[in-house]
Amino acid sequence: MCSLTEPAIRTAGLAKRFGGFDALHPLDLEVGREEVVGYLGPNGAGKTVTVRLLLGLLRPTAGRAEIFGIDAHRNTVEAHRRLAYVPGEASLWPSLTGAETLHLLGRVQGQVDEAYQRELVERFALDPSKKVRAYSKGNRQKLCLIAALSSRADLLLLDEPTSGLDPLMEQEFRRAIVEAKDAGQSVFLSSHILSEVEALCDRVAILRAGRLVEVGTLAELRHLSALTVQATLRDPPPDVTGMAGVTDVEVDGRRLRCHITGPVGPLLDALAPAGVLQLTSREPSLEELFLAHYGGGE
Repeated sequence: MCSLTEPAIRTAGLAKRFGGFDALHPLDLEVGREEVVGYLGPNGAGKTVTVRLLLGLLRPTAGRAEIFGIDAHRNTVEAHRRLAYVPGEASLWPSLTGAETLHLLGRVQGQVDEAYQRELVERFALDPSKKVRAYSKGNRQKLCLIAALSSRADLLLLDEPTSGLDPLMEQEFRRAIVEAKDAGQSVFLSSHILSEVEALCDRVAILRAGRLVEVGTLAELRHLSALTVQATLRDPPPDVTGMAGVTDVEVDGRRLRCHITGPVGPLLDALAPAGVLQLTSREPSLEELFLAHYGGGE
């Protein structure tokens, strides 16, 4: 079982430079026990570099990465006993069958919940009798997921884990992650699928150009994007374009749509004389929060 005091992941000033290029600026991040943390950023932001540093596959230029208090670089073998890793691109042994691959990966990990593994094989609709060379990319990804999940490792380190999976299998993946958290496991999920992160993660960390720019729950990150307000009015809408915090005003007949940051009260007071027949407001999705940092160009 994992330590009662140490977080699943702790980085302190963790940095990586390749020549003159800073791939990861000093990173301070924690993932708690029984916590699912999403790690977001566009291609080249430094997500995979972070994962490789956590795995001890890269030597940090500065700082330290710990897995349950174990130095990931100095004590890599010990750290790996506490985690299971799923890459976005699975490199497996083409001449082995699926069953043989699961057996070998289980021996490498050192522990397997065989009953749960059989259940996952059924749920992910994997034929373990086929050779790996005959598998599609999605089926190779299923193999890695099943091996990692059935290890019951204290920490699941997942780097784009649903790459190649169809929507039904993505749902099974989400179900399995919920089960892992309920079983007391921690999950570090690097993903491009924002709906996946939004559905699964307790907290989100956003990386940009190698720098950690935001960390928090979705509720805490709502300040990154404005609230969307849409109103249907009895009379023509008033002009609210000059109001503090109001942006992107759109008027279509007697319907008004806008974004607002800050207090909503002044906007409601301005709309009230026109007779509000219907009013809806919506908090930003994770995708909108993400785009608030990156815009549409990255």
